[in-house]
Amino acid sequence: MVIVAGHIVVDPQQRERYLADCVGVIEPARRAPGCLDFAISADPVDVRRINIFERWESQAAVEAFRAGGPSDTQRAAILAASVAEYDVADMRSLT
Repeated sequence: MVIVAGHIVVDPQQRERYLADCVGVIEPARRAPGCLDFAISADPVDVRRINIFERWESQAAVEAFRAGGPSDTQRAAILAASVAEYDVADMRSLT
């Protein structure tokens, strides 16, 4: 399993527009083979922060979905980013 997690920072005035533009990525990602979860969401505490969380069955599934990252418009709106991929060997359900 692969987890992609972190956050990006955008101008607070552009955050809602950025998130609206992400719907076109989120919907197909969730339908993509190997996608277990995919979320891009507003941080409830920091108006500049957008949280990223993805969970995939495999690295191959991540690579098959990725076409090159954010669009040029989205890339221009990102002021900073801290996002990483994590290879997961095991998991435990908390529910």
